[in-house]
Amino acid sequence: MRRRLSIRWGIVTAEYSAHHLQVLEGLEAVRKRPGMYIGSNGSPGLMHCLWEIIDNSVDEAVAGNGSKIDIILHPDGSVEVHDRGRGIPVDVEPRTGLTGVEVVFTKLHAGGKFGGGSYAASGGLHGVGASVVNALSERLDVEVDRGGKVYAMSFRRGEPGIFTDSGEKRPDAAFTPFQDNSELRVVGKAPRGVTGTRIRYWADRQIFTKDAAFQLAELETRARQTAFLVPGLELVVRDDRAATAAADAPDAATGSGSPDAVNETSYHYEGGIAEFVEYLATDAPVTDTWRVQGEGTFKETVPVLQADGHMVATEVERVCAVDIALRWGTGYDTITRSFVNIIATPKGGTHQQGFEQELLKVLRGQVEQNARRLKVGSDKLEKDDVLAGLTAVLTVNVPEPQFEGQTKEVLGTPAVRQIVAQVLRKDLAARFASTKRDDKSQAGQLLDKIVAEMKARVSARAHKETQRRKNALESSSLPAKLVDCRSTDVAQTELFIVEGDSALGTAKHARTSEYQALLPIRGKILNVQKASISDMLSNAECASIIQVIGAGSGRSFDISSARYGKIILMSDADVDGAHIRTLLLTLFFRYMRPLIEDGRVFAAVPPLHRVIVMNPGSKPNETIYTYSEQELHSLLAKLRKQNKRWHEPIQRYKGLGEMDAEQLASTTMDRSGRLLRRVRMEDAEAAGRVFELLMGNEVAPRREFIIDSSDRLAREAIDA
Repeated sequence: MRRRLSIRWGIVTAEYSAHHLQVLEGLEAVRKRPGMYIGSNGSPGLMHCLWEIIDNSVDEAVAGNGSKIDIILHPDGSVEVHDRGRGIPVDVEPRTGLTGVEVVFTKLHAGGKFGGGSYAASGGLHGVGASVVNALSERLDVEVDRGGKVYAMSFRRGEPGIFTDSGEKRPDAAFTPFQDNSELRVVGKAPRGVTGTRIRYWADRQIFTKDAAFQLAELETRARQTAFLVPGLELVVRDDRAATAAADAPDAATGSGSPDAVNETSYHYEGGIAEFVEYLATDAPVTDTWRVQGEGTFKETVPVLQADGHMVATEVERVCAVDIALRWGTGYDTITRSFVNIIATPKGGTHQQGFEQELLKVLRGQVEQNARRLKVGSDKLEKDDVLAGLTAVLTVNVPEPQFEGQTKEVLGTPAVRQIVAQVLRKDLAARFASTKRDDKSQAGQLLDKIVAEMKARVSARAHKETQRRKNALESSSLPAKLVDCRSTDVAQTELFIVEGDSALGTAKHARTSEYQALLPIRGKILNVQKASISDMLSNAECASIIQVIGAGSGRSFDISSARYGKIILMSDADVDGAHIRTLLLTLFFRYMRPLIEDGRVFAAVPPLHRVIVMNPGSKPNETIYTYSEQELHSLLAKLRKQNKRWHEPIQRYKGLGEMDAEQLASTTMDRSGRLLRRVRMEDAEAAGRVFELLMGNEVAPRREFIIDSSDRLAREAIDA
């Protein structure tokens, strides 16, 4: 066969015809392009597979079948989900001739959630969740309790068959696929009246990356969230990996392991999303938690599967149920969580759009009605004014919602926007019109708060417009102690916040003056978690840091005005240095959080030890720096093995001032050899609770934390 080559855009390509097209059958497409179904082949994708299985069990509980779900992380890397629902159907599906279990786990777009009446509203919609997990698993075992029997079936990379292992199950056991007809085996008897499903699977390491792992903290957060959303449902998360690790690691006192250290947590709430809001809120309340509930109907034309197997476009009427819990607090952070049929929609969608738009519209109307009392003039509320200090949980239940993609992060059903708006409008109108003393008081306090937010925004904007920041080299308002750099390229510049004047003297000679600036601070700055805004601004060290960075603070912080691309905290490698670093991070977290969210805050990592290795003859000695006691011991053991000697005593740096300029530059400041730790904030809620615990006004919780955590600290690790 002759092949014709053509050259286009400098690339040599073969002739393209229908013979070059591939058709992927069954689960092959999932294994070929897993990202399309689970987002990625790293830890997020691994967790998404687990959500697919858990969500199926939750849908059963929402439908009124079962009130407990167990999630077990096994030491061998597998995960097990056990629910007490109705159990996957075990009878034969007539069109395929396969049992319900095999259909669910081997056929894409197959399930009981396509409008057949099994579920009124569910998180599973596409019928691909269980089959995708099966396709991406090296081994999957499913057991179903139904009709007094225990049914079982196993799969290897999506193919049904039998594993011949006995005792402990292993994914690499000998496997025999079914040749002609598959078999759903009966392996035991189930107690009378007991139903449910147990699924255990081992993720396929041919698909997932080596470092992909189940994240316990993320799993516990999801379980807690689901327990709030489904009142009465209990979710138990058990991490058997912790027990294995404890058994393998010798106890410090006895020298033996602790095999009973199982990490198990149960989540069970009766208060629903109102209790969820109270959990999420961290500031003092301005209003009580308001509960808004209602529903609306809409029509849409969708393909409906007929008895003869054909899809026919049919107009159906849908019912959308709306449930909202919201409260305002004294802070200015906004915490909103939105869900569709218990599935989180972190990127929002039409339901969240309707909520925010109607909230702004209603409160604008209330402010206009009370304009004289509130003294608002001609200014108008904006969305940020209304959302400041708001904590809200928004849930909608919609049959067959339209999501953007299998990961279900954005709701796309257009009619939901108007229904949410109508329900919210009706409830808030009644609340603001109420003559009850509590309702009138809270409504008045809320209007005062959002108008104060509006006035602060307008004032900040006016101040910003009239007081434009001068050029850094021309500014006379910058602190005299700032040692600035010459470059004005923000992407390249770095600000080192240095502990003490002694370290500043060395750092001046160690820095690259073209792009590295220095700002010394004296001792420990103010703990801004306890202090008021006015106290913080009047503190010389805090004010200097905010002034030097040049982007403002709090709600008026503008990251585009920041004068430096990196903010590097350079403190001594001791307890006081760690405390100073914590105080600085508290300042950034409270008043300049966008810098942390943008990944522009770093902690310098100065070395702890300096080891001078003596070389024989005229060969110059070698200087090696280590950054921890463990690294030092490993280095000395390596040198002993190589029969090398070193100068005694080994220098232990107690502070940055003990280094000369060359040492400080090569280890801590020079880009080619330094080590920086980027400060990240993956979970703002968790970070906020930690800062409040460790740095807040309440002493008792901090004391309990210190006492409870004391056993984690080895005595020899204390730098006395």
